[in-house]
Amino acid sequence: MPAASNSPRDELREALVYSASARPFILDGAMGTQLESRGVATPAPLWSAAALESDPAAVLAVHRDYVAAGAEILVANTFRTNPRSLRKAGQISHGAALNRLALDLARRAAATADRRVWVAASVAPVEDCYRPDLASDSRTLAREHLEFMHLLRDAGATLVWIETIGTVREAAAAAGAAREAGVDFAIAFILREDGRLLSGESLEAAVRQVCPHSPLAIGLNCIPPRAIHDGLVRLADCCALPRMAYGQLSAGAPLPGWSFAQTASPSEYAQFAMSWICTGAAIIGGCCGTTPEHIQALAAQARSLHG
Repeated sequence: MPAASNSPRDELREALVYSASARPFILDGAMGTQLESRGVATPAPLWSAAALESDPAAVLAVHRDYVAAGAEILVANTFRTNPRSLRKAGQISHGAALNRLALDLARRAAATADRRVWVAASVAPVEDCYRPDLASDSRTLAREHLEFMHLLRDAGATLVWIETIGTVREAAAAAGAAREAGVDFAIAFILREDGRLLSGESLEAAVRQVCPHSPLAIGLNCIPPRAIHDGLVRLADCCALPRMAYGQLSAGAPLPGWSFAQTASPSEYAQFAMSWICTGAAIIGGCCGTTPEHIQALAAQARSLHG
């Protein structure tokens, strides 16, 4: 690994660049579907974040299982602790405490590792991941994302994981808010079957809006593993930043406007990830439907390639 830096942020940036010539970093997998598989309720509007109050021990256990599987980046359970979701749930007064708890649980799990494990705070679209038509105007998005970035920063986050972004204006708003709040960020987009964002806008247009804000990494998430390779190639063609990929597995009915569906065993998922690694992916992990076993298979694959 590269020499240690005086700045944790610079250290992570250097590590990601180094990984392109060594091996990919291993990101964790799903939180919400893991909680559900363990019998923990994830009701709207907080979804997986509801477990921060109802069963924080289960959240901690999921994080620890991913650490044991080989994850080197844990994403805290803040996917639905943004101010809009908190207000809908009548929990805005508890927002600071919930975000601190989510980050603390991830850090406690990271501390059990015999290696460096980074912790990021998840940032989702402020309204609905799969309904780009519900995305607010640019000014509202910028205001709400900045409010959330400040909430996360005050909770101790220095790195945010902006994910499942399906419109250009939300990509620009979230990236700009992270930059303004002074937190580092990675960002991942969700695509339709035709390779465009869920909004119908081009992936390249979103990248152009995000790159000036200097993300640590840029990538794709919450789409089937079979569809990720082509998107990563396109990202490589338009952006020199480290790239990441973490796919979604589902046996359920396709959602409106988002008709991808695929299942894969841990070994099958790891084989798909081989093609991501071949494109130079610096970070690989899992999204909805993946398990600690899927992450363990990714970690084993990375070790087999680079020792």
